[in-house]
Amino acid sequence: MEQAKVNPYVAVFFGVIAVSFSSLFVKLSDANSFIIAFYRLFITFLILLPIAWKEKIAGLREITLKDGLLACLSGTFLAVHFVVWFISLEYTSVASSVVLVTTQPIWVVVGSYIFFREKIGFKALLGGAIALLGGIMIGVGDFEIGGKALLGDILALAGAVAVSGYLVIGRRIRSRVDLPVYTFLAYGSSSIILGLTAAVADTPFYPYPMREWALFFGLAFVCTVLGHTVFNWTLKYVQASVVAVAVLGEPLGAILWAAVFLRENPTLQQLVSGAVIILGLYIFTKYTRQDSPAGQDGLPGPVGQGVEK
Repeated sequence: MEQAKVNPYVAVFFGVIAVSFSSLFVKLSDANSFIIAFYRLFITFLILLPIAWKEKIAGLREITLKDGLLACLSGTFLAVHFVVWFISLEYTSVASSVVLVTTQPIWVVVGSYIFFREKIGFKALLGGAIALLGGIMIGVGDFEIGGKALLGDILALAGAVAVSGYLVIGRRIRSRVDLPVYTFLAYGSSSIILGLTAAVADTPFYPYPMREWALFFGLAFVCTVLGHTVFNWTLKYVQASVVAVAVLGEPLGAILWAAVFLRENPTLQQLVSGAVIILGLYIFTKYTRQDSPAGQDGLPGPVGQGVEK
């Protein structure tokens, strides 16, 4: 790998910090979840559009209709992911929601096994089982708190499953479609779907106070561009497994910001359950990559590392 002008490991660290603000920004917003998701993706789309405009246009001319439709389908899964995860934050705590949605790498591999018969090693399965055990522990604890918290947990888990569809499809077509073209179609289709859904539901796109626009921009620029785009850049200089493992620290940052800015302190059971999930994901990620064929380090770009939050 060529040497980077900026230390890629430092970039990964700051990328993790950037994505860890996602749940905080969503919690602080008073807007409808569909609107929050729409503006996050639409503003990101606008920011990235001029960066590789020529490459996108050239690639769009070469892409097949099948791959174009698949990229748009992956964008549909991404739209569902953001909406159900954002709604989950209305019902459950940041601690519960963010660690449950982080289980997405497990569902990616499960989906790859179901649809493409990709094998899963025993040690990876053990790690996945440990992570799911942590999820059950969170669910049991939140059920004791109240039904709404459990509903939020289920929605967060549904968000993890939904984004897995986005990632599995992306993994399949990225060997044929350049990343700029893929993100152009996926983010663009997500924005259109969310915009149309909000319009049908008669949800206003404006006016919103400056505070809301700042949160929309923060989700797009800080969490997505400085977070996910930075991860994508670092993949040129470090192994994908480094990014994948580092991103497991994102829930810790999210829980910290929730405690500092929202006074939302996690319970001891949430902390223990979250630690079990992260441990399981670490084992799962480590052995999944060891069992993968050489050179197949994961899914496309940053979203392939299980960090699309």
